[in-house]
Amino acid sequence: MRRNDKMNALGQMLMRTWSGLGPRFLPFADAASAEVPLSQLLRLSLFQVSVGMALVLLVGTLNRVMIVELGVPSSLVAIMISLPVVFAPLRALIGFKSDNHRSALGWRRVPYIWKGTLIQFGGLAIMPFALLVLSGGGNAQHWPVWLGQLGAGLAFLLVGAGIHITQTAGLALATDLTTEAAQPKVVGLMYVAQLTGMVVSALVFGALLEDFSPARLIQVIQGSAVVTLALNMVALWHQETRQRRSKPAGEAEPSFSEAWQRFRHADHAMRRLVGVGLGTMAFGMQDVLLEPYGGQILGLSVGSTTKLTATMAIGGLMGFGLASRILSRGADPFRMASIGAFVGIPAFFAVIVSAPLHLPVLFGMGAWAIGFGSGLFAHGTLTATMNLAPREQAGLALGAWGAVQATCAGASVAVGGILHDLVSAMGARGALPPAWSGATASYTLVYSLEVLLLLATLLAMMPLIRSASRLAPVEAR
Repeated sequence: MRRNDKMNALGQMLMRTWSGLGPRFLPFADAASAEVPLSQLLRLSLFQVSVGMALVLLVGTLNRVMIVELGVPSSLVAIMISLPVVFAPLRALIGFKSDNHRSALGWRRVPYIWKGTLIQFGGLAIMPFALLVLSGGGNAQHWPVWLGQLGAGLAFLLVGAGIHITQTAGLALATDLTTEAAQPKVVGLMYVAQLTGMVVSALVFGALLEDFSPARLIQVIQGSAVVTLALNMVALWHQETRQRRSKPAGEAEPSFSEAWQRFRHADHAMRRLVGVGLGTMAFGMQDVLLEPYGGQILGLSVGSTTKLTATMAIGGLMGFGLASRILSRGADPFRMASIGAFVGIPAFFAVIVSAPLHLPVLFGMGAWAIGFGSGLFAHGTLTATMNLAPREQAGLALGAWGAVQATCAGASVAVGGILHDLVSAMGARGALPPAWSGATASYTLVYSLEVLLLLATLLAMMPLIRSASRLAPVEAR
């Protein structure tokens, strides 16, 4: 008996110690409350893990596999990867639909998260076979190439659509479940989950595809489809309260145009979206140029440039953590976003001057600061969107934020790559002054343009900082 008592006491002590460690060392653990415990928030964040896994698969793993192992032209790969961005502008409509959805089961967000999950699953299910037909390898050479192109395009589009639907409705559900005071930490938790999903899936995909074969590629992609389905099912379990709402007689269903007009006429609504778009383009234009800049201009090895990408990701995570801690104390989210944009200006200057000074360390510091500033900016704008959205328009507001953010992120990557190639080609032909004919000129132009965009972002957001009419949502919650 005494031994059992000691074991029980030891077990209780360990449980108390673990419970105390969680809020102290787990990022954003204090976002939990009595109504929404940490276990429920962690389960809900699993949909972000699946989103991160899909993003790594599309932009990272398949990008390399299609070009190197399958021999698909890089231009065609670029078109495939950009297809998910086509669906991004529809996120506002998705959010609006989830705001006003009426089901017999009394759910608003769950049906849309489930639809997005199934669409994403379908895209991942058909993707490996479409890629094999596209490459023309093995028995696939008997199929016309256009069929592989059509199938691969459809697969990428379905995965992108599923990501946008799931993420929009999932963030809206997180808004529904939490109080305004806890929302900054919930935002941080959701995006830490996405970053975690990206890091873990990148390591797992790299290990599984180290000995590449078409059969292994099929297994990895189909396994990702099954994992996506499982994660999102666990995330949805017992999350949204069922509220059976019968439609009153004579009540007309609100239209999207009416809801959008109501949203855009809210205080500074369009200025907020302009600020999000400018800042996103400013931070995202260098995504495809960071590692090439380090390798081509500073002579860094592949391993060193890969570490630079990780350094920027760590900076973003630190920015999210700091912003979450400060915003949870009642700080102005627009001021936080503006600080992030301001941090980005010297960060880009550090990257620019690292080449003439031949200081790779300065380049690494600039990469970290870019990630840190973008983390502050993204957290601030998303928290402001969640705080200012009325409950009945939370999905529309978050969808509009996501539509602008995703569209501008995709466009900025394309603009950055096109400007770099254009200036490089013109310099090689002698169409530019000698000062702009070197290999550094094209990178300098893109980074300088990003500095100008950050200045424009600050100008756009200045009226939003501490506006008295903005300290509360447009309508009472």
